[in-house]
Amino acid sequence: MNEQHSALRKLAGRLIMIRFPGTELDAATAGFLRDNGIRAVCLFRGNMTDAAQLSKLTADLRAVLGPEALIAIDQEGGAVVRSTWVPAPPAAMGLGAADDTGLARRTGAAVARAVKALGFNWNFAPVLDLNNNPHNPVIAERSFGAAPQRVAELAMAWMEGSHAEGIACCVKHFPGHGDTSVDSHRDLPTVDKRRDELEAFEFAPFRIAAPVAPAVMTAHIVYPAIDADNPATMSPAILDGILRREWHYDGVIITDGMDMHAIAGRYGVGNAAVRALAAGADMVMALGTPQTQDETLDAIALAIAGGTITRARVDASLARLDALAGKYPIEPRAYHEEAADREVMAEGWRRALTGRGNPQRPASGGKVRLVVRQDVVSDGVSEAGVPAARVAESLGRLYDVELVTFADAESFDWPALPRDGRYTILASTSRLRYGPRARATWRPDLHLALWNPYQALDIDAPALLTYGFAAPALEAVNAWLAGELEAAGTCPVPGFA
Repeated sequence: MNEQHSALRKLAGRLIMIRFPGTELDAATAGFLRDNGIRAVCLFRGNMTDAAQLSKLTADLRAVLGPEALIAIDQEGGAVVRSTWVPAPPAAMGLGAADDTGLARRTGAAVARAVKALGFNWNFAPVLDLNNNPHNPVIAERSFGAAPQRVAELAMAWMEGSHAEGIACCVKHFPGHGDTSVDSHRDLPTVDKRRDELEAFEFAPFRIAAPVAPAVMTAHIVYPAIDADNPATMSPAILDGILRREWHYDGVIITDGMDMHAIAGRYGVGNAAVRALAAGADMVMALGTPQTQDETLDAIALAIAGGTITRARVDASLARLDALAGKYPIEPRAYHEEAADREVMAEGWRRALTGRGNPQRPASGGKVRLVVRQDVVSDGVSEAGVPAARVAESLGRLYDVELVTFADAESFDWPALPRDGRYTILASTSRLRYGPRARATWRPDLHLALWNPYQALDIDAPALLTYGFAAPALEAVNAWLAGELEAAGTCPVPGFA
């Protein structure tokens, strides 16, 4: 590697964010970061075990990345959290169901206090996607709702709370991932709407939030009305044209993970990174392997050398990234507010609780049959759901519980359940929607939709919606079952009246 290319790789390194495996900063990774001038890292669940370990890891990273380090996390709330031992935030749609900007602000602040104490300065939240598609496989309860103005108000309140505690937010996924039926982690979605429809719906919360959002994350989605040839992540018309020139946005634009199949499988990581930066992105999330990260660095370095990415564009991006790191420095501090923050989160889960179809409580101390999925594996975006035994244990505080589990919903024979007078509760603990057989034959007395609220539309039964499965959600359910709490939330998306 010649000296000029090495220098350009270090310049490229300032424009990428990487991930790495493990719970310690090994010598090889530290060397890679140092040798390539990288200052941005995103940590995931596999990088974390507890507060002591994570605090040491972020301190070690800070020593290598330097004073302008950006250490990021996805701590949205609901099922999308990485640090699972800190106070569990309600999902965005739960806050939408509670419909209280003050609560949203206090929640954003509580999330920020926890991640700041662990050594982060950037949180990839809140989500500004509008969810009006019941079959969206990846957004659902991660969205505050379907009304653009109210979603923007709740998200900006959440963001205001975070910023007051010194953690930068990043709104996502611009210009809107809500109305898709494909997960961009797996394929390339299209939102085929006219420009005026996009302006009125998908774009609206991003346009409203743009003046106060320090960073925006791009969506790997094609919007043919604007650019039929490029997903938003690589679209000059969307990133430079709409976001920069029309909306005069001067915050940081960062791509979603470039290892996702929507991008890596179609364009190649190096080529895609160059195209994203040339289109107007400031930072590429190069989350793949050391090999794909090397490929990305080489491609960006060559593009700078050849003028595909101009030095003026590089300097403008570096200035924005420097400003972000300067305004939100990494300053870990003791976490004295944990007990109070747990109360804030518990309030959010309680106020989110939503009834559908006039759910009735089983008799106090009665016999209950609980039907739950066996497996609760992570889908790579969300954390793994709550295990069946944990739900049974929670309900067991109030009832005599018989647990029945199934491996596959479509092959589970609901009519074969004994008709012995037990009150039957279905607890849905995955994001997956139910298929035709379950929709046609499953008839519980009560459906606990403990994750994806749209599952309540699949089963013809009264339902209780929690918008997530964290411990405070189960506690809120028990409080309702015990008659201590009413389900006062209102689901903020169409179809639940």
